[in-house]
Amino acid sequence: MRLHHVQVTCPRGGEDAARRFYAEGLGLTEVDKPAALAGRGGVWFRAYDDTGAVSAELHVGVEEPFAPARKAHPAFVLPSLEVLEEVVGRLGRLGCAADRSEWSTFEGYRRVHVDDAHGNRVELLA
Repeated sequence: MRLHHVQVTCPRGGEDAARRFYAEGLGLTEVDKPAALAGRGGVWFRAYDDTGAVSAELHVGVEEPFAPARKAHPAFVLPSLEVLEEVVGRLGRLGCAADRSEWSTFEGYRRVHVDDAHGNRVELLA
């Protein structure tokens, strides 16, 4: 078994804000949704490893009424502390501040939490 994707949600019309956070901020690549699903709204993203294989996939779906996920969250492992700080900096410039209160609470990792453009919790680890 392997994980195919994680889905978070946004309000109707929230796709551009999701693009800024997940593509511009986190550095994920937007991918086309299948034609049968495109009419539902939302946007999909992928990360790729050094060989070009998909290493993470995140779907942002439209939900009405919308309520952000405050506890449930995707967690992305970044390759180094340097990359983690780079991503945190980009997100900060987009107005998404990182919460470092859990920095050393997960053995073997340094981690931060940040809310996406719609208030969904996202964890970043290195």
